Amino acid sequence: MAVKKLTLSAPEEVIADAKRIAAKKRTSVSALFVRLFRTVDQEFDPTDSLGPITLRASGIVKLPIDRTERGLLEDALNEKYGAR
Repeated sequence: MAVKKLTLSAPEEVIADAKRIAAKKRTSVSALFVRLFRTVDQEFDPTDSLGPITLRASGIVKLPIDRTERGLLEDALNEKYGAR
């Protein structure tokens, strides 16, 4: 992948934080920016990281209005392993 230079403007404290975080992670601010950008990009379009089977299966199950995903998971785990 070809790399080009990009100039960004940010408040001094943000720049200092970016340098501190990059040093802590033993990477460059540029590499940190690339990782951050790719993470944010995936959050906006999560289908990019899903496989074809997952994409086809998504939306198949409708949750009951009065239930949450967490509640259904808890019920399934209790059924499988017994209540603790």
